[in-house]
Amino acid sequence: MNLCILLPTYNNVSTLLPMVEELAGFQLPMVVVNDGSGASMKPVFEQLEKRADVTVVHRTHNGGKGAAVRDGIRWAQQSGYTHVLQMDADRQHAVEDVPRFLEAASANPEFLILGKPIFPANTPISRLNGRKISIIWVWIETLSKAIEDPLFGFRVYPVPATVRALRSPFLGKRMDFDPEVAVRLVWAGVPVQTIETPVTYHEDGVSHFRLFYDNVLISWMHTRLFFGMLIRSWKLIGRRIFKRKR
Repeated sequence: MNLCILLPTYNNVSTLLPMVEELAGFQLPMVVVNDGSGASMKPVFEQLEKRADVTVVHRTHNGGKGAAVRDGIRWAQQSGYTHVLQMDADRQHAVEDVPRFLEAASANPEFLILGKPIFPANTPISRLNGRKISIIWVWIETLSKAIEDPLFGFRVYPVPATVRALRSPFLGKRMDFDPEVAVRLVWAGVPVQTIETPVTYHEDGVSHFRLFYDNVLISWMHTRLFFGMLIRSWKLIGRRIFKRKR
């Protein structure tokens, strides 16, 4: 297994460098994808570009988290990596759990390793309820409960299978990317392993979720995936029957 860490970023001025410093202890190569950040990020990228363990990929325009992750995964493929550990640059994800993800990917290299967030007690109910809706839709779209949380961006992708999924012309490029690519990987027969891990919301964290626009994108995504499931339903059902017989 040849793995790199992928950090998509857009104006994470105060959190990106500390995140990289924390991850450096694992002695893994990192690729930071700059999704068209503003001038305030220039000093941050200048510091990162001096590091031997970091490659910075610059996008000229902001295309969304999904677009940045796509570019990072394609860079990983071209650079010879077999796996990508994706994390958010806002320090929400528990760096201390990285070894658990690496161990799971090493033991099952063909798997998609998905994080399942353990939320703090003060998490708004509206956020949790909205997440539950997406989870139910994804269970319908895959005709399984393999994906326990489709929205969490702490995960390990097997690069070859993911690059094939990226060929879909309908794949989302913003906040709809994480759930959609997971569904498409399950459709392709990629097995899933879930790891529970805490999530932390920092005061200096930057959220780029646009309440109306991104919810519309996610709703349209679920509509596409529902009809995609209907087309593939015979195959998905057949796969479940075959697994039960085994």
